[in-house]
Amino acid sequence: MNTSAKSFDPCLPAGGRRAGTGFGQTARKDFWWVEPLCVAVGLGLFGVYSTWAAFQGNHYFWGPYLSPFYSPELFGDSPHALLGPKPGWWPSALPFSPALLILWMPLGFRGTCYYYRKAYYRAFFQNPTACAVGKPWTTYCGETEFPLIVQNLHRYFLYLAIVVLSFLWIDGIKAFTRAPGKDYIAGVGSFVLLFNAFFLTMYTFGCHSLRHLVGGHLDCFSDCSKSKLRHEAWKGVTCLNERHMLWAWISLTWVGASDLYVRLLSMGKLTDLKLF
Repeated sequence: MNTSAKSFDPCLPAGGRRAGTGFGQTARKDFWWVEPLCVAVGLGLFGVYSTWAAFQGNHYFWGPYLSPFYSPELFGDSPHALLGPKPGWWPSALPFSPALLILWMPLGFRGTCYYYRKAYYRAFFQNPTACAVGKPWTTYCGETEFPLIVQNLHRYFLYLAIVVLSFLWIDGIKAFTRAPGKDYIAGVGSFVLLFNAFFLTMYTFGCHSLRHLVGGHLDCFSDCSKSKLRHEAWKGVTCLNERHMLWAWISLTWVGASDLYVRLLSMGKLTDLKLF
């Protein structure tokens, strides 16, 4: 065995030199910091807006339109509430908002998503800062200890996210109905909510965990019809998974814009354009 041969390291820059041990030290000449900076700004803005919107507890519906941040609305004052108004058991010392009862499910799904892990590990925690760039941390235990061991719940958050997604599709269909405050069938908001459900479907069904659930535990796909169907499903999920980052950002941006659109309608700051 030739022990003198150099092993290939994909994280080495073209010059072959490793990053220095100090934070930010690197031999890279490209603008490596642009991507984590954009991710930090994008996720930061969404985090601030979604937190503010979730705690408002008002202006989250207009006619048949319901903000995706509040769907499904379990308890609330809108006609969309499934179980009636604010429950009597809710502690009076705590602020009440229908979004607080359900938003943890899609948030848990995105927070444990394989793509988002890489994105915010680099953007916010600098672990790693970037490939072949010195980071401020000297140790990394992986996702085997608290709190990062919680990331292993991603598959279960996937199940919950699919439940929420089914309600968003119902909201998208209901948006094409006449209701108090809306004397026409379809407006711009109808398509805003319908596309929101579509984009979230593309993101959710491109999930890496779903790919393993559909095609995992098999050495190969046999010739039986059941396995052929499973193979086709696996190929479809794989196709979406190849663009998982794209769908992640499109769906994240659109779901925030959908809430803002419904909120502005409810506040009277915007008029829904009638289409038919």
